[in-house]
Amino acid sequence: MNTKEKPQLVEDDVVVTMRYELTVDGVVIDSSDNDEPIVFIQGQEDVIPGLEKAIYKMKAGEKKSIHVTPEDGYGEIDPEAFQDVPRDEFPSDIPLEPGVELEMKDEDGETLFATIVSVDKDVVKLDFNEPLAGKDLYFEVEIVDLRQATAEELDHGHVHFDDDHHEED
Repeated sequence: MNTKEKPQLVEDDVVVTMRYELTVDGVVIDSSDNDEPIVFIQGQEDVIPGLEKAIYKMKAGEKKSIHVTPEDGYGEIDPEAFQDVPRDEFPSDIPLEPGVELEMKDEDGETLFATIVSVDKDVVKLDFNEPLAGKDLYFEVEIVDLRQATAEELDHGHVHFDDDHHEED
């Protein structure tokens, strides 16, 4: 057994195993499967700031309802993140309809995500804001387990799993 005592509370550098359900505008939009809670290192900005702040000092087995405002979640909607793109720049196989989400590359090869806001004869208006920007987020969380992060995990900035789990970097 580890010589360090198992942490009793959510604190920085503690590996948190947490179940959650996220509701936005009265609709559940994301949740952890009961079999697969999320696992992250507290204080490493692995979850949005408002959620990270709200779970400090929680204990294993504790449940909590958390409201995260846009400024502590995905930010406010940035009016600069809207862009008009000539319609003829889109391949013919892309459905040009409001609400369609697109994945594209910028000039540096970075992946960008956008949502079509509107389409007219000549122009497609794209929104590059995070889809949850400007939204109030309502979480139901349960802390499943706590353990001290290893020095290697802290050095790498993410949780390392046993061989039977595979983490995606």
